[in-house]
This record gives sequence, structure tokens and C-alpha cells, in this order.
Amino acid sequence: MKEIKMGLAGNPNVGKSTIFNSLTHSNQHTGNWAGKTVENAVGIMKNGEEIYKIYDLPGIYSLLPHSEEERVARDFLVFDDYDFVMVVCDASSLLRNLNLVLQMREMNCNLILCLNLIDEARKKKIEVNSSKLEKLLGVKIIECCAHDNKSIKHLHDEIIEYSQNIKRVPKRNIVKYPAYLEKAIQMVVAQLQHINLKISKRWLALNIIRNDRTIIDKINSQLGTDIMTDEMLSALYKIKKMLLDEDVLINEIDDVIVNAINDKASSIYEQVVTSKRTKLKELYLDKILTSKLWGIPIMLLFLGIIFLITIKISNYPSEWLFKMFSSLEVILNDCLIDLGLPSFLIDMLINGVYKVTTWVISVMLPPMMIFFPLFTLLEDFGYLPRIAFNLDGVFRKCSSCGKQSLTMAMGFGCNCVGVTGARIIDSKRERLIAILTNTFIPCNGKFPTIIAIITMFFVGLGTDLKALIISTLILLLIVLLGVLMTFIVSKLLSKTLFAGYPSSFILELTPFRRPRIMKTIVTSIFDRTLFVLGRAVTVAIPAGFIIWILANINIGDLSILNHLTSFFDPFGKIFGVDGVIIVAFLLGFPANEIVLPIMLMCYLNTGTLVDYSNLLELKTLLIDNGWTILTALSVVILFIMHYPCSTACLTIKKETGSWWYVFLSCIIPTILGLLCCFIINLFLGPLV
Repeated sequence: MKEIKMGLAGNPNVGKSTIFNSLTHSNQHTGNWAGKTVENAVGIMKNGEEIYKIYDLPGIYSLLPHSEEERVARDFLVFDDYDFVMVVCDASSLLRNLNLVLQMREMNCNLILCLNLIDEARKKKIEVNSSKLEKLLGVKIIECCAHDNKSIKHLHDEIIEYSQNIKRVPKRNIVKYPAYLEKAIQMVVAQLQHINLKISKRWLALNIIRNDRTIIDKINSQLGTDIMTDEMLSALYKIKKMLLDEDVLINEIDDVIVNAINDKASSIYEQVVTSKRTKLKELYLDKILTSKLWGIPIMLLFLGIIFLITIKISNYPSEWLFKMFSSLEVILNDCLIDLGLPSFLIDMLINGVYKVTTWVISVMLPPMMIFFPLFTLLEDFGYLPRIAFNLDGVFRKCSSCGKQSLTMAMGFGCNCVGVTGARIIDSKRERLIAILTNTFIPCNGKFPTIIAIITMFFVGLGTDLKALIISTLILLLIVLLGVLMTFIVSKLLSKTLFAGYPSSFILELTPFRRPRIMKTIVTSIFDRTLFVLGRAVTVAIPAGFIIWILANINIGDLSILNHLTSFFDPFGKIFGVDGVIIVAFLLGFPANEIVLPIMLMCYLNTGTLVDYSNLLELKTLLIDNGWTILTALSVVILFIMHYPCSTACLTIKKETGSWWYVFLSCIIPTILGLLCCFIINLFLGPLV
């Protein structure tokens, strides 16, 4: 059986992952913002006895990488052993795509070009002369519409035909650099003549002149010898002197290369593209969404609408799930009795494992099924890059990076997703800041409890539209507190543990696109909601055992749980809470969803988690146990500012490779949360 290896490359947002999914029948999510794909995805396409392994590379703008995802893609394209590469371009934005194509062409690899979104280009009155472009570039070009099955079938057939008659692309130096750089390239190439390489010696010479050590070291490793010979070093010394005569420094070579490529791309674009397109609508929309006056308020409005819908709708499925699991509890209990299990084991399994796990599902699943799809629709529409643009100035003042706003936005769904999303930030310093501050953003696991406390103590128990709007506004203020703390802590970290200057980055304001609503909803539920829920349930099961043991094993006349609450009670009073609240937060480490039910279990001394389907009864119970408005405020603050859940901690360890950063991510928000509670109770305590 013949195996053919194909790389799938291209800029972000050109429909590359959609083509990958269609060719391999995969189900990878395709987000509409730069850096969405960070790791290589591999899919299989079959043609009789032939197997095509297709590698969906991270979105890449240039082979001169500025981010981790570009470096991953560059390393594959330069060093991996593949048969050919298909570069996907957006026909409606061809100019920005040509830069990568020209660099790939210079590498002299087997290359075909897929001109995707050709239908969108024509709708925008953009015409691309594919045959002329094919002659200018010297590569095979295939027009495609990724959402059309016939077009994908045509692309599939063209790939097979090309693979069966692979011919190395004829060498052609399409990009002409300034005379001094061309001479420098020839000097280096002369020192590489004795070396047998798959990649173009001209392209390698450019990177040797740039002193790209990652390329040089990898080539040395592959060859088993050092290409930086005395003769090569002598040639580079002469090149350096020659460049100085031209008033060009070595560290300015990248700019010279990029300018030459841009000039050539513009020249080709003008020859092959004719456009009657008007950008007035998009420009007007961008002018509003990114304006200094309206950008932030519109962002808050969108966030408020998402919260409003989530609060309003999620209560109904949550209540239904509680009732369903209560009915199943009786059946499961009877089954365990029929099996003859000991009563203590049944009690542990039902009132420990089952109740904790079903609590997590009932409380966590409905908000996520609403929040994730709504947020993904904004993402696919192309709004997230506008958020990064609006917040870039603030983050730069914090000596951080505007991309952190994207990771912060992902944290609303799940902090694990936000932590993982920090991979899109190139600077390690800024990436660590984004990871350590992501816990200030309340995830879906915290929302239900925060909403319940807001409803009981700050809005009242009304169900009318007015109460709903007020609770949404208060929730928005609480979220803004978390955002403010993100800014403050980012600034402090950038001046202390991670001192440095903000880095520059390419932020592409992608074209607005109409989201595919049904596909987005289905993909979001399966790829995000169920994935996050699965991790939470995995953690909740052992947590159920531990909580049951603490609540049901006595030391003297009191359970271990009661002893713990009594021990922490004096400590909690300092911060306006009690020992029960402190213990609930500690035991809620596996999942934030179980913090409030643990409080109820302690107050009622029941030894099992308690359902609170009636908020009025819950409010009465909390007030009877000493809660005031100040207590409720302190609990909400602690929900915003305390250590990440266990799943998030494991994700931080995986992303940073160090328990030290896990410790920092836990201790920083917890100290700040306790400090805020102390100050609030110090000044407001006498008034309550």
C-alpha cells in the first residue's frame, strides 16, 4: 500500500482547516481568528490502495517566524520528509497570501496552490486570472470553494493526479533582492556547493546570512557536520563589511527580505487581479467596532447579551437535569441494594460519587451549551481580533501583549481553554503572564453560583425582565473586576518576576464572515462543551469519595468536616466569611461547581450534597447561618479571585512544564482575593 505525505499550509483564516476536514472527513473546529490552530493535525485521505497522510499545519504568514505556531509550521515545511505541499490562499485577499507562496517557491519544494474562497471573491467582484498566475509562479493552481462538495471533489481529483505525476517545481528566482544581497547570497551558495540538501541552497543562504541558528543547527544535525566552516565564516565576515558599506546592519536583513517579497507580491497581484469591490460597508463596521469611543462599549454590550441569554435560558435545562438525576438516583439505589452491596458502600456511591458528579453535570452543562456556541458565533463572525485590537493599548501599558485579550476571552468558557490558548503568544514572558492571570476570568463553573448569590442578595428573587437585566449588569461589573485585576496583576508581573517590554505582533483584522449557525452550534457542543465537561466529571468522581468520607466519618461527636469548619472559622472571620465557606472553597478545588452544595451540606450537617431548587429557601438557610450582604459580596469576590480548579492546574503544568508556575497561579489570586475581602470588611463591616 503506497503512502503519500502532504502538507497543508497557508495563512490563518483562508479555509485551510475546512479543506482539511472535507478531504479527511475530520471534525476539526475552524475558528475565524489568527493562531486558532497551534499544533499539527493529521488526517487520512484514501484513493484505492493509496493512503494520503495530510498534515494541517498551523496558520503561517511567513517562513521568518514571529510566533510559536509559525515556527511549528516552518519546521515542518523546511525539515520534514513530505512528498509535496499544498498552499491554500484566499482568493478574495490574495495579496497578503502571496508573500508565503513566494517564500515557499523560493524553497524549491514540490508545491501546488489552492485558490480557495473563489466564490466569495466573485461575490465581492474580485476576479483572479488563474492561468496567468500559474505562469508567473510556475506552479499548478486549483480553484476551489471549500464549502461546495463538487469543488472539494475536483480538488481531491487534482491532488491525486498531481501526486501520481510529481515533478519537482522548476527552479526560478522569482524574488529579486537588492544587488548587494544577491551578491551575498552567491557568496554563501558557493560555500554550500559540496553539500547535498533537499531544500534550496539559495533559501538556506538567506537564513545563514540572517544568522538563524535554529535553521543552521538543524541542518548541522541532519548532515552530521558543521556548515559554518572557516571558509563560510570568512565569507560572512566579508558580507558583513559589504553590508556596512551599504549602511545595512545584519539585524536589518529581515526587513530587506520582507520588503523585496512584498514588492514582488504587489507586482504579481496587480497583473492577475482585477477588482470592482467596494469595502465601504466593512470599513464602516470596522470603524465603529474598533473606535476609541464605541469599541469598548460595544464589546461590553455583546458580553452582556451573552450573559443575559445564558442566565435566562440555562435555569430550565439545569432544573430538568436535577429532576432527571433525582429519579435515576432512586433506581440506581435500588439496583445496588439488589446486588447486595454493604449499606456504607451504597451510601458512598450514591450520596458521594453520584451526587457530586450529577451536581457538576446539572450545574455546568446548561450554561456551557449556551455560552460556548454564542461565543463561537462571535469568533466565526470575526469579532475576536477586534477585541484584541481594542484592548491592545491597555495590555501594552501593562507591558503585555494584545493577544492576551483573546486568551482572556477563552477563559470565560473554561480557564483550561484560556491557558492552552496562550500558545498564540510568541513571547514566553507574555505567555506566562497570560497563563497566570487567566484565573481572574470567571469560567462557566463559577457562573451558576455567582448568579445565584447575585439573585438572592443583590437583586431580589423577582423573575421579571427588570430583575434579569439588573442581575446581568451586576454580573458584568463582577466580570469587569476580574478584567481589572488581570490588568493590574499583568502590570505587576511585568515589572517584577517577568520584567520586559511588550513585543510586537501581527494582528490580522480578518474579513467579516457570516457564521454557519447550525454547524457552529453542533461543533461547539461536541468539541468544547463535552470535552470540558468530561474533564470536570473525571475530577468530580474521586472528589465525591473524599467529600463523603469527610462528612460521614466522625472524630468524637463531630465529623471530620465539622472539625475542619470549626478550625477555619476564626481565620474566615478576618475576611468576612466563616469556616464553612473556607472549607467549601478548599474542597471545591476539583470543580468550582461543588463549592455551594458543600456549604449547604455543612450548614445542614446532612453528610450528603443538597439540592437547592428553591432560591428563597436557600437564602433563608444562608441568612440563618449568619450570611449578610457583605458575606455574599466576599464570597463572590473569592469566586473571582482564588486558585484555579484542579483541571486548570494540571493544564498549567502541562503548558509551562513547571509546578512553580502552578504555585504562582494559585497563590497570586488567592492572596489578592483575601486582601480585597479584608479591606472591604474593614471599611464596610461597621456599616452592615
